[in-house]
Amino acid sequence: MSFIKDFKEFAMRGNIIDMAVGVIVGGAFGKIVSSLVNDIIMPVISIITGGEGFKNMKYVITAAKEATADGQAAVEEVAVNYGMFIQNIVDFFIIALSIFVALRVIMKFKKKEEKAPAPAPEPTKEEVLLTEIRDLLKKQADK
Repeated sequence: MSFIKDFKEFAMRGNIIDMAVGVIVGGAFGKIVSSLVNDIIMPVISIITGGEGFKNMKYVITAAKEATADGQAAVEEVAVNYGMFIQNIVDFFIIALSIFVALRVIMKFKKKEEKAPAPAPEPTKEEVLLTEIRDLLKKQADK
């Protein structure tokens, strides 16, 4: 029973829940960025590169061969898909840029909060007593 209790305490900590939310939001964010790259940026780049796009760029080492009637087996194409690698690099840089911009915005808000004046600290008992003595001395001097 102690194991279950310990696990429950571990799972219900605030930072674990925050991390879980971060992973879920990060997964959704990754899908958005992948869609941005695949559906918006890459079609524009494919126009610039002559309509081929990065996905189709590859260096063929061995061309594919179909099976023949005389019993020769089919051979799959062996290729270096450098276009997919370039697309994944673009994807990475867009994700990194997005995270950088989001962190800058968050840090800006934190700096604004830090610059806000802190409330005056509660006076100590000695300060309260000295203030009362000062006020009494002023009253006596005014009489």
